[in-house]
Amino acid sequence: MTPRRLRVFPAISRNRDPGTYVGELMRVAQFADGNAFEGILLFEGNDVFVEPWAMAQHIMAATTRSSPLIAVNPVYMHPFTAAKFVSSLAQLHGRKIYLNMITGTAVSDLQGLGDDQSHADRYIRLGEFVELMRQLLSSPRPVNFEGRFYRAHHLQLRPRLPPELMPEFLIAGQSEAAQRVAKETGCIKMQMLPPDLDRGLDSPGMNFGIFAREGREEARRAAKLRFRDNSDDRELLVFTMENTDSVWKRHLYAGQNAELRDNGYWLLPFLTFQADCPYLVGSYEEIGAKLKAFAAKGLTTVMLDMVADEAEMQHVCKALAASGMF
Repeated sequence: MTPRRLRVFPAISRNRDPGTYVGELMRVAQFADGNAFEGILLFEGNDVFVEPWAMAQHIMAATTRSSPLIAVNPVYMHPFTAAKFVSSLAQLHGRKIYLNMITGTAVSDLQGLGDDQSHADRYIRLGEFVELMRQLLSSPRPVNFEGRFYRAHHLQLRPRLPPELMPEFLIAGQSEAAQRVAKETGCIKMQMLPPDLDRGLDSPGMNFGIFAREGREEARRAAKLRFRDNSDDRELLVFTMENTDSVWKRHLYAGQNAELRDNGYWLLPFLTFQADCPYLVGSYEEIGAKLKAFAAKGLTTVMLDMVADEAEMQHVCKALAASGMF
């Protein structure tokens, strides 16, 4: 059976400047809209400069086909509110969206918000959130729901969302609790790019960045010029690691190896707080072949860290095209 076409959602590399944040997002979103990407990933958190739902509306109004992947954390809103946003965007633009269901944010932010749930309980809440939201979006009748964290009595969302505009839900957590909720709710399970590339692929979704050039050595030289190692950026990561209970972050951090491996796996952008994922570095053909192999093993969905630069995005497109899956 021929693997399905890869759905790719670009995400901009870390931007610490609120003055350029919106401009970078729009530049990537419009590039994605014109180059067959599914949409763009929009982050959520206390430190995100623009609320992702507001950014999604801004992007959809300025594009023709983009379906944003919006991060949703139950700590910030009720399932009915999220369902209402989904319904509103569907009515305004006639497009489906994707939802990246998360529980994580800095521990200090959770404390500031007065949320004292354990890591495991936050995932129980997340599962209930997805279930209630799905019912609200799809049910022709008022919804009754009795959960540990959410209750609903004859709650109805109007108008009911057309089936073709139902959102797809992704879960990016790597803990046992996250894996369990993804399975129970039927969400698309995400994972980080594994260091060996060939083993440990057990999810339909993957998160990584691409840095590509015509030739392998050219790509490696350019990547090292773009992402430089320095002690200040490493200290920033150390600070964030002391303020998180994220399993996936701790798993990546435990590797601590900034070497660019022969297979193209590179953790330096993460270790220097310049990206939230590993990078895959190589020639267009090398990366295309790896993506094709991933797709043959069941990969369908990619969260793709990208440098918000036109030339770099063109290089990424060439690597994606070389896979024959994009």
